[in-house]
Amino acid sequence: MATNKKGTGLLMVWCDVPADKEEEFNRWYNEEHLAERLAIPGFLSAARYEAVKGGPKHLAYYELESVAVLQSEAYKKVSANPTPWTRKIGPQAVATTFIRNVYTMIHPNAVTPQIAGSGMAPALQMGRMDVPASVDAEFNNWYNTVYVPNYEKVPGVIRGRRYRAVEGSPTYLTLYEFEHPKVSESKEWLAQRDATPANAKMRDNMTHAPGSPGVYVKTFSR
Repeated sequence: MATNKKGTGLLMVWCDVPADKEEEFNRWYNEEHLAERLAIPGFLSAARYEAVKGGPKHLAYYELESVAVLQSEAYKKVSANPTPWTRKIGPQAVATTFIRNVYTMIHPNAVTPQIAGSGMAPALQMGRMDVPASVDAEFNNWYNTVYVPNYEKVPGVIRGRRYRAVEGSPTYLTLYEFEHPKVSESKEWLAQRDATPANAKMRDNMTHAPGSPGVYVKTFSR
């Protein structure tokens, strides 16, 4: 039986690092850290991305069976005992911007076999946002039933998923998987922006995090 590559949880780590640290930082991530994390039960797949629009520049993206993985003894043991290389060059040591968020999936409402079997996309577009509590229910209904499904019709869009933060902020993450980083510059994508009258009104309720929305390209995966 094939091992699932995607689940209902995400661990996302964004950071900026000084230029003179980047080479070693990248080697640490690619040669040690991703493999260390993927050896923990419940970590399904992992990849690194760099921003071509927005920021922060570096993203480490981990697909989790569920957010409960991060409460497991196996994860806690590894996390509490960082390697010497991690202590020297990990983001806690060198990053000038460091965002670590944990998310649980809210759209779609289940991981389909197609999602579970899919690898890490060549490119991503992500929005990190909050909305006022007074429009939360309406906002989520619109996003799940109108906005994401319409963008999923655009050529080059693999899929769109939405998440709620269980650690970190802002509250919501929209994650579009792209075949290439230029998808959201296409006329088909731009046409969806105002495809329904509700779009402009609902977008006005979003407060985006700095650097959001961002477009990222994959640089390394395991």
